[in-house]
Amino acid sequence: MSGLRDTAAVAHPYHHAVSSSKKFGGQPEEFLPIHAWFDQTKAHLPDVRHRAVLHSSLGIFLCEQVFGPTLELSTGKRIPVRLIGEQHVMEDMGGVIPTVQDWLGELPLRPWMVRGARDLSEGDGP
Repeated sequence: MSGLRDTAAVAHPYHHAVSSSKKFGGQPEEFLPIHAWFDQTKAHLPDVRHRAVLHSSLGIFLCEQVFGPTLELSTGKRIPVRLIGEQHVMEDMGGVIPTVQDWLGELPLRPWMVRGARDLSEGDGP
């Protein structure tokens, strides 16, 4: 382990759901599937680096594709899923929404990453 870990101060999906219910209305359980979706990557990388996968502007738009454009609460109120995703990411990332470039821009290229890839100039284009 690298020594970088989530701490007790980092929200559990349920705590994000409670925050959502305070912000948007409804019950925490109505928001829990969305917040659990963002944190599912903890099962594969159990430290803060798991956030590089979904805690970004891309992750927010992917969440919207999975859950639809709005979440209908038991009260009948509809909440944009994008706003719920933004809330989750901003709570975990200190008030900012990183881009994929922010997360991966300095990732070193390794030989296995480009194995079998052709140069763009070798493409099948016109």
